[in-house]
Amino acid sequence: MGMNESEFLAAAEKTLQAIESAVEACGAEIEATRAGNVLTLELADGSKVVVNSQTPMRQIWVAAKSGGFHYEWRDGAWRDTRDGSELFAALSRIVSAQGGEAVLLRAG
Repeated sequence: MGMNESEFLAAAEKTLQAIESAVEACGAEIEATRAGNVLTLELADGSKVVVNSQTPMRQIWVAAKSGGFHYEWRDGAWRDTRDGSELFAALSRIVSAQGGEAVLLRAG
């Protein structure tokens, strides 16, 4: 059973805030900027990873050099629609690979 729109908006907002907090807490040279439902992570090399909520799809999307990834709420976490990986674990991998420094982003 999927979320309704207001449940999704609340969950997505909480998740974007948690990603922002995780980026600040990880100590890496990453600048997080937020505009509405779009969170942009600028890495030390100037490249970007963009995280945004897609309300009509009830998904969170991540755009990186390595591609685009879609996450839906499943089994208590945001999971990749293709491989089932969890959002924070996947973001840690994506940011580490793209930025060339090991980054661990933790939820909450």
